[in-house]
Amino acid sequence: MTTKHLSHGYLLTAHELLHDPYGGFNRLREENPIAQGNLNGSTVWIITRHDDVSAVLNDRRFVTNSGSVPGRTDEYAEVLEKMGIEPDLIPYLAGELVRTDPPEHTRLRKLVTRAFSARRVRELRPRVEALTDQLLTGLPDHAAEDGSVDFIAHFAHPLPIMVICELLGVPRTDVARWQGWGSDYMSMEPRRLNTMLTEVAAYIGELADRRRAEPTDDLLTGLVQARDGDGRLSDTELVTMVLALMIAGYPTTSQLLGNGLVALLTHPDQLALLREDPGLMPGAVQELLRWCGPAVVSKLRYAAEDITLGGTLIRQGDCVQVVLGSANHDPGRYTDPGRLDVTRGADASGPHHFGYSQGIHYCLGAMLANQEAEVALAGLLGRYPDLALGVPEDRLEWKAQPLTRVLVRLPLSLGTARAA
Repeated sequence: MTTKHLSHGYLLTAHELLHDPYGGFNRLREENPIAQGNLNGSTVWIITRHDDVSAVLNDRRFVTNSGSVPGRTDEYAEVLEKMGIEPDLIPYLAGELVRTDPPEHTRLRKLVTRAFSARRVRELRPRVEALTDQLLTGLPDHAAEDGSVDFIAHFAHPLPIMVICELLGVPRTDVARWQGWGSDYMSMEPRRLNTMLTEVAAYIGELADRRRAEPTDDLLTGLVQARDGDGRLSDTELVTMVLALMIAGYPTTSQLLGNGLVALLTHPDQLALLREDPGLMPGAVQELLRWCGPAVVSKLRYAAEDITLGGTLIRQGDCVQVVLGSANHDPGRYTDPGRLDVTRGADASGPHHFGYSQGIHYCLGAMLANQEAEVALAGLLGRYPDLALGVPEDRLEWKAQPLTRVLVRLPLSLGTARAA
């Protein structure tokens, strides 16, 4: 992405965003917080200030599907078609909840929220703890020749997908299949996506039929049984929802675990506070989401009508990119925002970061992601008291994508393990 300051010729370069995607927008936020820029050849409004980002995310006139704008079509579905995704498979990607707008979004969200209950997430915690313990115990078995262990490959990636399989009721023998499908999804290669979507749709359809015949207390049964005045989830909607939960959702938790662990290991004073008082962990997870959360930008929005934002007129049909990472580092909202502070936490009204977005598209799995991160980081720090980076910080390998902050791998030196 490049952005040009309308009056001062300001240029935001890919190099800045690759090196520091959170702070890279600082100058733009101070000089021109609602800037007109360019994204893949199209005009886009770049929103970087906390209050403006909040305003966009909570204003339903900013829609996530371009087809919700009068006279426009679903451009994301059209992109998928041009990529070579088979027409009958496109709805599984283009129809995910985050790409729908009211009233369709309202209907779907209500149905899924009933099934994805807080009770289910709470009752899953002992299993999250058991899976965490299992992965922690096995970490030394994956040591490389230099003694280091890749935390991403052997913990941060497998844990979230194992947990969501437990929640949905996917048999444990099928977890490896879902990990493979997750790799296919992340590749965004049309051939792999077409094969994966075909296989996933058939798998979910078969498992849903079994749950209809023999209900159990899992999320898939809840989704199959969910009903309101407008009916149930259709077969396509059910596949789309499970696919989003299973594959599109788990990278956020995985990436948070990697980013958060690097942050703690490179801030020994904050790590010491957590070791001294494990009760700080829930607030620490919220601070990590603010300080180094993987969601740097949100899904694109489109103005469904002319809207004035912060004194700037955004015309109907204009594309809007809110920068969550910039808003999370806005000194107008946070005291000393560049400082990691695990005691910052949240006040009585809840966290005020954008790690899970905000408004009607607030992350459906936020409670589960919080729980996983709290259990995983607490377990890791408790099991390996001498934990350290396996390479110098400046040799960590990050994905070469300017608007993300995601590790390719994270070598760790485990040290001596405590008993489980």
